[in-house]
Parts: sequence; structure tokens; C-alpha cells
Amino acid sequence: MRLVRDDGAFCIGREGTEPMTDATLRPAPNLLSNGWVKAGLILAGIVAAAMLAARLDGSGTAYKVFIDPFVQMVELPDLFVQTIWEGLVTGVLYALIALGFVLIFKASGVFNFAQGIMVVFAALTLVGLHEKGVPAFLAVILTLGVMFVLAVTIERVVLRPLVNQPDIILFMATFGITYFLIGFGESVFGGSPKQMIAEQLWLPKGAIDFNILGGRVTLQKIDIAAAIIASVMIAALALFFQYTRIGRALRAVADSHKAALSVGISLNQIWVIVWFTAGIVALITGIMWGARSDVSFALEIVALKALPVLILGGFTSIPGAIVGGLIIGIGEKLGEFYWGPLIGGGVESWLAYFIALGFLLFRPQGLFGDKIIERI
Repeated sequence: MRLVRDDGAFCIGREGTEPMTDATLRPAPNLLSNGWVKAGLILAGIVAAAMLAARLDGSGTAYKVFIDPFVQMVELPDLFVQTIWEGLVTGVLYALIALGFVLIFKASGVFNFAQGIMVVFAALTLVGLHEKGVPAFLAVILTLGVMFVLAVTIERVVLRPLVNQPDIILFMATFGITYFLIGFGESVFGGSPKQMIAEQLWLPKGAIDFNILGGRVTLQKIDIAAAIIASVMIAALALFFQYTRIGRALRAVADSHKAALSVGISLNQIWVIVWFTAGIVALITGIMWGARSDVSFALEIVALKALPVLILGGFTSIPGAIVGGLIIGIGEKLGEFYWGPLIGGGVESWLAYFIALGFLLFRPQGLFGDKIIERI
């Protein structure tokens, strides 16, 4: 054994043999270090254990949990399609809410905790203006003006003084915005639930029945309208930020604030545009959710379901918000309908966060998020 020279570097080798370079010394790739491989192995293990438990369990509990729900899906396909449809509509609306978070996070690197209350505030403003005698569509335009004033105010009063501050400071500032809007909204509009002006906005009502797969599937017309409007809104925003000058400026700001400033991009203008766009998203979301139920401060809790959506899709990805929303929406409905009765219901309130926890363990950057590598 001796040191031999190979292209200017000393390598270990025996006389008369090929010297060992960095390539030959590099360890073989460890497949278990891949999050997807680990998740697949764990899922396969869970499925195998569930099937074994179902065969060995005399009480039938394992069968009811792991086998029977899938048997019901096959035996009653119409109910399965109905559940998938309801989850699809919910998922599209989740994706629309998450889009508001993504836009602000891409522009400032801060999770906007106030997005949920912005949904409520925009919907209450619309309903409140109509109660004062303003025609419905004029009320929509005036509400957009209110959201623009809110965006300018947040940029001037909150964001501009906190430029170059740590992200946690900006995050806490969004908490302040949240509780200010809650207090201001309650003082102006009151705390009682209100009825969304769906009929005045020409949103359809009623249902459509289909006889398919040996059963009947009922589609609410407001759900169809909500899915179409939300999908068009998401597609329009994705195209706008992908192919317009403002969209390119937003991507530059998301990559580096200093680099964006060096090429003449105004952070202040970008922040106003992004917050106003998030306000538009909040208004559309408030109209759709309010038309399906009512307009109240409880909508803020629904809007926070965007957090597990973002964890699944990635905080900086618009396609991730769409895919994450669909996974959470459909997963919630399936869990509530097929597994909820086994544990007394309530699955829909916590399943999204459980799914998000699993993704944090195996793929913390999300499905479409960028993997962060920091030099130590």
C-alpha cells in the first residue's frame, strides 16, 4: 500500500492496481434517506399489518377499521362518488384560501396569519354595504375598494416600518392585524351571523340529481358554481403571475429582495399589489363559503385549514396549493363519512392536521416546495 498520484491529487492504492479516487471512495446512496421511500415502506407495512390484524382479530374491530370502509366504497359506488364530489368542492375552496397565503409568503417570506380574518372581513363588508341599500354588484366593487385601502394601509403602517426586520417580527405583526380586524369588524358589523347575498349576486340555488352507478348522486348548484369560480380564479392568478411583468417582479422579489431592488423593482408597490390580490381572493372565498353556510367569524377557523394545505403543497407553490387543497378536501370527506362513525364523528375537524403532520415527518418542504439547504 502506498500513496500514488492521480491527476494532481494523492490517492490510496496498491502497486499495480487502479488507485482509489473520490468517486470510488464515495459511499453508495442510501435509499432509506429518501422521504418518499421511507413513506412508501411505512405505508406498505401499515397495510400488511392491517390485513394481518383483520384476519386474526376475533372481535372484528380491525376489519371495521381497515377493510369494511373500502368494501362500502365498492358496494355503494354512488355514495363514494357523492363523497368525492363534496371533497372536491371543499378542496378547491381550500386551495383558493391557500393561494392568498402563498402570494404573500412569496413576496415577503412571511406567513400571513391575517388571511383568515380577511376572508371574514371582506364578506361582512359586502353584506353590510348591501344592508345599507347598496346594490349587490356595486357593493362588490366598493368592497374591492375597501380591500385596496386595507392593502395600502398595511403596507404603509405595518410593512414599510418593519423592512429588514426578522421574519418572526413580521409574523407577529400579522397577529396584530388579525385582532384589529376582529375588533373593528365586530364594532362595525356586529358579531351575529349574516346571510350571504347569493341570490342578488345571481348565484344558483337548488340541486341536480344524476342516476349513476345504480344510485343517485346529488350536486348542489351552488357547489358547482363555487368549484367553477374558484377554479377560474386560481387559473387566472396562476397565468397572471406567470406571464405578466408584475408576475415576474413578484418572482424576483420572492427570490431575493436585494436583487429585486437592484434592478429597480419597488418592494412597496409589489407588497400593495400582493396584499390587494390576497384581498380579492379573500372576497371570492368569503362569497363562496358564505353562500354555502353563512357569514360569521367562524369562517376564520375554516380559513386556517389552509395551513395543512400549505404544508402539503409547499409555501411558495401555486400548483402545490391546488394539489394540497384537493388532498385535504377529499381526505376530510372520506375520513368523516367512512371512518367517522367508528369513533363518534368529528374526523373532519382534525384529519387535515394529522395528514400535515405526516408530511412534516417525511417531506417537510411539501410536494412542490423547494428543499432548503443551509451551509453550516
